[in-house]
Amino acid sequence: MKRTFLLTALLLTGAAGANDLTAEAARRYAAFWNTGDPALAQQALSPDFIDRTLPAGREQGVNGALQASKGFRTAVPDLKAEIADMVVDGDRVAVHLHFSGHFTGSFGATQGKGQSIAFQAFDLYRVADGRIAENWHLEDNLTLLQQMGIVPASH
Repeated sequence: MKRTFLLTALLLTGAAGANDLTAEAARRYAAFWNTGDPALAQQALSPDFIDRTLPAGREQGVNGALQASKGFRTAVPDLKAEIADMVVDGDRVAVHLHFSGHFTGSFGATQGKGQSIAFQAFDLYRVADGRIAENWHLEDNLTLLQQMGIVPASH
């Protein structure tokens, strides 16, 4: 009985440790979006990172994430990203992110006028060896584009 309890405790501790590494990868990636610091993306993402919902025109892999952040920070230089909720299960992490800032830069042909933006995103990560190996994501782009004045707001 004592040996079974000890083995169960060791297995649970190992699982908790793996969940901590998985959660840390997600936190590090959110910190990258919050700061734009490329070093955080390099630490959070596997060198073989795959974006499973890659937007048209974005490069696959770590460089694609760096490109996306740089491009969006051109439009919203004070971009902030906060984890609103996170659930870790094995090698998967579900993250609800809240983005905010002010559209003072340019987005395509549209120049910002300082309007506030606030939108949400949902990500699902598969983590391997403490780094995000795959990502599936959905952003509330309609709300974002309406706030930027690119798409008319619906009433």
